[in-house]
Amino acid sequence: MIALYGELDLDSVAELNEVLRPALAEPATVIVIDCAGLEFCDSTGLNALLRAQARAVDDGSRIELARPRPLVLRMLELTGATDAFRVRDTVPG
Repeated sequence: MIALYGELDLDSVAELNEVLRPALAEPATVIVIDCAGLEFCDSTGLNALLRAQARAVDDGSRIELARPRPLVLRMLELTGATDAFRVRDTVPG
């Protein structure tokens, strides 16, 4: 599981990509991203998540987003990104 905190934007998206790279190296994996601490996500952050999901799907994996705050969930809904991700109310375990 990967936990995001603060803002996911142009200034922080490289850090997300660095964390996701090894997680996406394993085929047929479910990667859960805990968004409970994510306060803001701009288009750069959303694009990074969508590109990561596309890479995951190509390898038989998927990314799930857990516990997004209302503001982040609304952005996912408005952009149609909820069609690309399973959105969970809880984290596994």
